[in-house]
This record gives sequence, C-alpha cells and structure tokens, in this order.
Amino acid sequence: MLSKVKTCCLTGLIVTMIEVEVDISKGLPNVNVVGLPDMAIKESKDRVRAAIQNSGFDFPLKRITINLSPAHIKKEGSHFDLPIALGILGASVQIPLEELEDTLVLGELSLDGKTNKVDGVLPMLLETYNKGIKKVIVPYENLEEAKIVDGIEIIPVHTLNDIMLHLMGEKRLDTHTGPFKYNRNEKINSEDFKDLHGQENLKRALEIAASGNHNLLTIGPPGSGKTMAARRLPSILPRLTFQEALEITKIYSVAGLLNAHEGLIYNRPFRSPHHTSSTVAITGGGRIPKPGEVSLSHYGVLFLDELPEFSKASLEVLRQPMEDKVIHISRINGSYTYPADFMLLAAMNPCPCGYYGTDGGQQCNCTAGQINRYIGKISGPLMDRIDIIVETSAVKYKDLADNGRSESSEEIRKRVEKAREIQLGRYRKTKYLFNSQLNGAAINKYCSLNSSAQQLMNLAFHRMNLSARGYNRVLKVARTIADLDGQDVICEKHLAEALQYRNLSGLIP
Repeated sequence: MLSKVKTCCLTGLIVTMIEVEVDISKGLPNVNVVGLPDMAIKESKDRVRAAIQNSGFDFPLKRITINLSPAHIKKEGSHFDLPIALGILGASVQIPLEELEDTLVLGELSLDGKTNKVDGVLPMLLETYNKGIKKVIVPYENLEEAKIVDGIEIIPVHTLNDIMLHLMGEKRLDTHTGPFKYNRNEKINSEDFKDLHGQENLKRALEIAASGNHNLLTIGPPGSGKTMAARRLPSILPRLTFQEALEITKIYSVAGLLNAHEGLIYNRPFRSPHHTSSTVAITGGGRIPKPGEVSLSHYGVLFLDELPEFSKASLEVLRQPMEDKVIHISRINGSYTYPADFMLLAAMNPCPCGYYGTDGGQQCNCTAGQINRYIGKISGPLMDRIDIIVETSAVKYKDLADNGRSESSEEIRKRVEKAREIQLGRYRKTKYLFNSQLNGAAINKYCSLNSSAQQLMNLAFHRMNLSARGYNRVLKVARTIADLDGQDVICEKHLAEALQYRNLSGLIP
C-alpha cells in the first residue's frame, strides 16, 4: 500500500515542500530511502524502526521503499524521522492518515519514540503557511518557536505514540493557534553607560553609530575603556521591530541556537568572536553550511576586539558582506545565501605595545616599521568601509575619582530611538531602515547639504583625499548627526563632526 506525508527541507533559508511517499510491497525485508537523502536521513530508518517497535506498534517485515519527492533536490536534516514513521504506519494500515492530507509534519525521533527538537522550524513554517499549509505537527520543544506564525494550527507532540493515538481518535492532543503577541518593551539586560567614566568622545561616537547603524573603530592604548564601552553598546541600541526580530530568529533557528523556552529573540545580537576564529566561523560554512558570525550578528553588532590579531583572510572576507549586507557561501552541494546586515564594532591598539602617541607615563618602544606593519594588517579597502574612527586616550585620575552622575544608557537610548524613528518615517516607502543602508541615488536624495556645508565638503574632499566610498560614508554619518539634532538638512556643524571621525593623521608616524 502507498501513503504520503507532507514535510519540507531547508537549503540555507530557502524552503522547499517535500512529499514523503512510502510504499510497502512483497519481498525480502528491506528499507530503501531514495530522493537524494543525506546521511542523517539514511540513518533515520534505524531510528524509525526502533521508535515504532518501542511505541507498541509493528514494523512491517516487507520491502519498504521511501521516496522523498521531488527527487532532484538534496535533502538534509533529521526532521524527516517523524513523517517517515507516520508514512510507514499509514502504509501498513496501522493508523489512518486522512487527517494529514493538509498537515506539515516535522520531528526527530529517539529510539524510545520520544520526539526531539529540530532546527529551522520558524523559516519552514513561515514559507509553508504562505503556500497554504494551515496545520503542523512539531516536537513539543519547538512549540514556542512555532507559535510565532499567526493563523497556523500547531499540534505539539512529546512522543510518536501521542500522535498515533491522536490520529486514531483515542486521545486527542491539544492544539495551539495565534495570534502571537510581540512585547517590544522587553527589558534589555546589559551593562550601563553610567558606569563608564570619561571618554565622552567615544560615548558620542557610539551614540551616533547606534542611531544610524554605522561601522565604528576605536583606537587607543590598553586600559582606555575601548572594550568596556563596546560591551555597553547593546544597552543603547533601539528595540527591535517585529520584522527585525523575525529575521534574526529565523537565522538562529537554522543555526540551532534558539532558546526553546523563548521562541522569539527580543534583543539585538552582540557577537564577539575570538581573534583565533577561522574564516569559516566568521562567514559560515561547513559540510552543511550554517550561518557564521556575520549572519548571527544580523541587525545587531559584530564586535572584533584586538582587530589586527585576526587573520588577514578573516578580515578581508568581511568586505563583501559589509557592502552587500548578505553573505554568499558556495559549496559543491550548492550555493547558500544568508543575510548579514550588521554593525561592525572594532577595537585595536595604535601599535604592538599599545602606547604609541599616548601622553601618559608609558612610552612606546616600537619602531616605525613595527607600527606600520601592525597598522598595515588593516587594509585600505576595509578601513574605507568603516564610517566612524575614534581615538581614545588613557583615562585620567580625575575622571575615575569623579563621583558625579554620568548619563545612563536609558537616557542615551531615548535619543537613539528618536533618531531611528525619524529614519523609519523618512524611509517608510523604501527598502531602507536606517542611514547606513543608503547608497547611490538615495544618498543624493536624502543627504542634502546647505551651502556652507557644501563648501566645507568640497574643501575636505581634496584635503583628506577621500574616496568615493569615503565621501558617501561621511554624508551618511552627517545625516545621522543631523537626525540626532532634529534637522532635515545637513548643516556645517553636522558635517564637521562627521569629518572628524575620518581623520587618521595621528595614527602612523
């Protein structure tokens, strides 16, 4: 007898509907899986056999052929276990499958019949819902993630026996249906800027970067507060919109990093990989390509501490996603595309010993050649993609001893969110969300300068030897500064502040 069960497969973030066809015929006992399955699917026949027998049902001792249609698409993942098991039980007339005609089935099985959490449920449900699937069977651990999709009927199952009894009408399972309530006012648990003394120029730069999602590099001696300030950046980032939270959650779902008890991610990612991280860890990849740090930082922050200590290859590979906001991973099995719209936040010393150009008691003992080689690890094209560059100095005693009240993260974030709301209103009919995404004609349209600012820009372009990309980035930073000031037109003072964040004249002797 032939049975059919609907499921799907995930290639990157691309979802394809799959039909699991099970045919049981006379012949020597054998289970054959066809349709380009990967190793996890090929091994499923052993998990399914044990799960069916340990659930109190009979595994048919006949010739079983399992076809994953369409056959030309490579299938990956352990979530095929449950649809294969139900297909075998249906084909052997042990359970009725009429109720599963318009139902998507996902789930991995343990040998005792327990269902295990699977990755990528959210992107799979979003796509299949758009294709007309209104009911889904998922492991209970995926319930919170599945509930994000409004209007779909969710049947969570603990064991294979639960769903079999449900289909036979002996014990009906509870179902869950939206709408999902998004609590945007989720409290951000992070360190506070009020604990950071001194470094007012760095605080201001971080506020601008957070407002317009600009890339930022801090350069200064050890102990000047670069890392301390960077780790407080999440506390002033604007709260996620539901659409942003949905995109981030999809990536973390595919990567298998989603918390089963929360479902949706409410806070912007802050990723801080170690400088020994490989290129694959940064970009994503592997035999079955998974998202890397650039994608896990989507709509959040990628913090690279001790920037020159990263390998040259790991740094240069950032150039394409920083420009295109996506990362393309090509493997022999196919090409995968993941979103990578992140804010790059980097910190570095001005030289190998860290004390070049400082006015404190420590003296730099590096030669000019050593400093040039150290700074030279950061290529010109990569530096050109950084919007804001800030030099920090050693913190003075009077700043540390000052018991005066410093501005809190909540106060700064109010200004950041106000500037972000201005941008969302300005770009509501476009594809842009914030100023750093502007390119081409959009920069000319939205980054208009008054007459005095145009004169200053003309002078600075030639004196600072700005590239075309550098020129555009100065305008985008100036646009954000004007937004923080509540101005529609970029004035001279806004442009002057933006230009000072491109000045690197004091870095190299």
